[in-house]
Amino acid sequence: MAAVAVVLALAGCASAPSRINNVCAVFEQRDGWFDNWYSAAKATEREYGVPVPVLMATIRKESGFSPRVRPPRTKLLGFIPWKRPSSAYGFSQALDGTWQRYKRETGHYGASRNKFSDAVNFVGWYHSTSNKINGIELNDAYHLYLAYYFGHTAFSRGDWKSNASMQKVARDTTKMAQDYAAQLRNCNQ
Repeated sequence: MAAVAVVLALAGCASAPSRINNVCAVFEQRDGWFDNWYSAAKATEREYGVPVPVLMATIRKESGFSPRVRPPRTKLLGFIPWKRPSSAYGFSQALDGTWQRYKRETGHYGASRNKFSDAVNFVGWYHSTSNKINGIELNDAYHLYLAYYFGHTAFSRGDWKSNASMQKVARDTTKMAQDYAAQLRNCNQ
């Protein structure tokens, strides 16, 4: 019976929370014995200066808090599953090369893209890097998200300025960060 409880607990950690539009609910669903998401997000905020609502809104937009999500495969001849458009994976949808750079620069060599504490730390590191490279304020969810999506070089070139659909996604992410900030003030953390 104890083994069944452990398996169920571990399985719960490997799935996305079901109520993701309220950050308090996300933390309540995931702050258990195996993984404390709130503590991980707060530790990242302390380390990099990126507010928890911005971190959480970025992850919500990227993966819906799903640990093993990948971009859908393209179709060969319209029906044969083929390659994925990118190597994005996990909570943060980090690309292989960027994830390797993160591990190298931070010394977090054992970090995993499907472990929340590692993924939220990655997002904090990336947003902090956007601050250093692109001068984006750490509470500017709109521009941080655009730099996250396009990459630092493409953001600097202004590639995002002609992409109305991604500007809308960045506005949605900003609204989500604002909502999360208001909700977080009322959490029992």
